[in-house]
Amino acid sequence: MRAGGTAGEDDATPGGTPAHGPGDGTAAGGDAPSGASRTGREAEGTGAPRGAGGDGAGPAGEGAQAGDGAQSAGSRRAGGAGAGGKGGAEREFLALERELAVFLRRARAQSGEMAREVHPELESSAYGLFVRLDDAGPQRATELSAYFGVGKATLSRQLRALEQLGLVARDPDPADGRASLVRLTDEGRARFRHVRDARRERYVRKLADWDRAEVAELARLLHHFNQRSEG
Repeated sequence: MRAGGTAGEDDATPGGTPAHGPGDGTAAGGDAPSGASRTGREAEGTGAPRGAGGDGAGPAGEGAQAGDGAQSAGSRRAGGAGAGGKGGAEREFLALERELAVFLRRARAQSGEMAREVHPELESSAYGLFVRLDDAGPQRATELSAYFGVGKATLSRQLRALEQLGLVARDPDPADGRASLVRLTDEGRARFRHVRDARRERYVRKLADWDRAEVAELARLLHHFNQRSEG
């Protein structure tokens, strides 16, 4: 039914830090000699340090950086949300795959047990044939092959084994004399229904604390899934 993906681990990128800290002297006017600075200030007729002009532009630059930072953070949040949504969907399907793997593994094991209860020489796949023939009535081999998604050669081998045990028989197809219909014999049906009823009793016990509506919903969803799988 391979667990968790890595969606969302790289969504957030650490924010950049300024090239110079607030107390960095080089950002406010460099390391020019003090005499040159005094001569320059006297020539300009102002007491303001040369770095003041640079500092005046500084807040504007810092504001632009802050705006860029906010935009980047917003982009990261938006990207993270998108990846998280995708990751959530992937987690749901991974959970479905995991639960189906467990379900199918147990179903195969139980089918083998049920088939051997019908007859000790039967393969596990034979139980599904009994279920189909009991529910749908006589079927052509080609119909059974298509229903179960197995090759004709595989199905023919399984049917021959059931015929040899006297559990199924073939009759001419009234609609086409060249074809035949596979059906359960009386013994085959009696053996199968005995095992099937015992199996249903086990389901009733296992799901005793379920509401009947929940059981019906589970059956409906499995039926819907099986129909989609046929395509």
